[in-house]
Parts: sequence; C-alpha cells; structure tokens
Amino acid sequence: MTDDVAARPDTETGDDQRSPLRRAITGKLLFLFILGDVLGAGIYALVGEIAGEVGGAIWVPLVVALVMALLTAGSYAELVTKYPHAGGAAVFAQHAYRSSLVSFLVGFCMLAAGVTSAAGLALAFAGDYLKSFLDVPTTAAALVFLFAIAALNARGISESVRANVVMTVIEVSGLVLVVVLAGIVLGRGDGEAHRVLEFDSSATPALAVLSGALLAYYSFVGFETSANVAEEVRDVRRVYPKALFGALITAGIVYVMVGLAVSVVVSPDQLAGSSGPLLEVVSIADAGVPDRLFSLIALIAVANGALLTMIMASRLTFGMARDGLLPAALAKVLPGRRTPWASIIATTAIAMVLSATGSVAALAETVVLLLLFVFLSTNIAVLVLRRERADTDHFRAWTIVPVLAIGTCIVLLTQQSAETWLRAGILMVVGLALFGLARATGSGGKHSKARG
Repeated sequence: MTDDVAARPDTETGDDQRSPLRRAITGKLLFLFILGDVLGAGIYALVGEIAGEVGGAIWVPLVVALVMALLTAGSYAELVTKYPHAGGAAVFAQHAYRSSLVSFLVGFCMLAAGVTSAAGLALAFAGDYLKSFLDVPTTAAALVFLFAIAALNARGISESVRANVVMTVIEVSGLVLVVVLAGIVLGRGDGEAHRVLEFDSSATPALAVLSGALLAYYSFVGFETSANVAEEVRDVRRVYPKALFGALITAGIVYVMVGLAVSVVVSPDQLAGSSGPLLEVVSIADAGVPDRLFSLIALIAVANGALLTMIMASRLTFGMARDGLLPAALAKVLPGRRTPWASIIATTAIAMVLSATGSVAALAETVVLLLLFVFLSTNIAVLVLRRERADTDHFRAWTIVPVLAIGTCIVLLTQQSAETWLRAGILMVVGLALFGLARATGSGGKHSKARG
C-alpha cells in the first residue's frame, strides 16, 4: 500500500471549527481504541469453535482471517483520510453512489450490526463469567450493564477512550497470560506441540481452514468502528492509517500466539466442547492462577468491546441524523460535554430490546452478515471514488487491495445460513420503513446543526 499523506499535519483547525464534536483522540489513543475493539470477546469465546472446524492448527485460519481483515482495512484507511467525518461507511456510500437510500441502508447495516453486537456482548457479560461472582438474572444484568455503558459514553469521548486504555491493557494481559501458561505446560513436559500442525481428519485441510477462517473473521471485526470517531481524532489523515494497521497486526500476532498456546495445552475435542476455552488452559496449567481471576479478565474484555461498539453506534447515528438520513433530533449534542446524548439514548434503548429478546449466538451471526454488506459497499466505494479528487493529501491503497477485499466479502457471504439471512432481512425491512417515515415526515434535516 502507498501513503500519500504529507509530513505536515492536515488543517485540523478548520475541521474542528466546523464540527460540534471535540477532537480529543490522539494517535496512541486511537491505536488502543482499535486494538481494544478487535481484542474483544471473540477470541475468548471462539477459539473452541475454530478448533472444532480445523483441529489443532488453530493459528492457520487466524492468519487467513487477518489477511482478509487487512484488505478491507486498506479501503477504510483510504476513505477515512479522504472523508474524515462522523458517519463512516454511510458517508463513503453517499459520496460514491449519490443515493440517500443506498447511504441509509449502508449506514443502517453498520448501525444495526453495532447495536446488535453490543446486545450480544451484554448477554455474554451477564452469562457464566458473571455468575462466577453474582448469581443474578441474565437479562436484568445485561440491561444494567448497557445502562452503565451509556453513562460512560455520555460523559465524554476522552473518558471513554481512557477507560478503553485500562481495559485493553487488562484484556491483552489475559491473552498473554494464556501464552505464558502454555509455556509453563511445555516446560514441564506436559504439552503436545505436534498438535499445532494437525488438521481435522474428517475434512480436507483447505475446507477446514476456510470454515475456521469464517469464524476467526468475527474476532477481527471491530476495526471499522474507528471510522465513526474520525471527526474526534487529532491530525486524522496522518495518524489513522498507522493506528489502524498497527492495531490489526498487533491483534493478529496476539491471536496467533494464543492459537498456538491453546492447541499445545488442550486437545481440539476438549476445546470444541468448552464454552470458556481459554479457561481450560488456566485449569490444565494449574499454575496458581485462580479461575475467578481469569473470569474477571474475560468480563473486562467483553465490557471493553461493548463500550467501543456503543461509541461507534452513537457516533454513526449522530452522523446519519446530521446528514438527513435519520431524524434531526438524534443529532443533538450536550453543550458542555459535546457528546451526542440523543443518539446514545436511542442506540442504548434498541440494544436493551435486542438483549431481552435474542441469544448470543443468534445476535453474533447477524452481526457478521450485516458487516459483510458494509465492507462490500466500502470496498466498492474506494474504486468508485478514485475519480473524485480530494482537497488534501490522503492515504491511497494499491488498487488490487479493494479488488481482493470484494472477493473475500463475496466468499464469506456465500457461507451464511438461511436463518441468518432471514434475520438480517427483517432488520433491513425495518430500516427501509424508518427511512421512508423520515422522508415522508421531512424530519431528517440535511446537515443539521442541532444542539441540546
């Protein structure tokens, strides 16, 4: 990939004057924001599922999924530095396709995926890990959890990303702990290093890796949420590509190490049958690490993913409302905090409804399918917008990158179940109804400057 960004900072002062949002995210905070969102609950829960598909060579589909994610990340790096505004994929679609309907559907897919993901993470938080400490009803705990996330989100982007720094350090420490424990097991002669090169004998290696990569891909999604805070990043054109690629590669390295570690310590069959696969490593290592301590780390990882996802969803809602794709009332901002309070309330309410009516598995499958539509639109938009010159220098990906990314999205779309397609279709029908209502009532004020 090539980087056309000049060494000098871009003209942030003018952007800052036009935006009601505060530019409080530095390059380092953005790196940790993306890393924290990628290193979320997925790896803590999906390693066992991947092992069930591929066998002991868990690291192979993780590498394949990383490459797939990097391809689409190249498109995001180009478009975010070219159009650094809240709204992300919806903004890109509006520039590329010049259709309010298409822009709305892309934005709604992203919004629905984010809110659905947060609902699923709330249920995961309120499940078995929390029950290690408190025996409370799952739904009630999930609702309280979402309320707490909303309160932190409304307090300010600075507070939210600083909380993310702490939680990211903790969740990375948990994954590093798994690798260290695997080293201890190997050191005392109990590990099975040969398993890292073994594939499930019931399927051909290539098909097994593809099936595993489809699951592993979910562990890498999250980087796209950073596009929706571009308006709050300082010197976004210079720092965004570095933060994005750095965070994805860092996450990939950690994931591969974790994949090798769990394979060495735990058999694929045992991993596949566990709902807490990384906890199996802690138990087998028996190195004095309490199971409750690791459960706490897992809870923090889930909470971090939910916080960052809801930050994305609220900023996306704000951007779409400001651009006339949703009611203008959702673009209202707290005068002092400069946070989009109306969109935070709306997205939290929807997440609460979803968490009270769905399951973790069903919600996660729907998230992946919705995001694939978003990624497909964004990768096509890169090629369409090459003919539109930008006023300032920006990152530019090699042309082959979005082309290959489009191919990976199509492959992944063909692997989704009919039930998942039906679920996503119902959500899209709801989105179309909302869009029609907004247009009929004229409630979506174009480029609204509404404030609370």
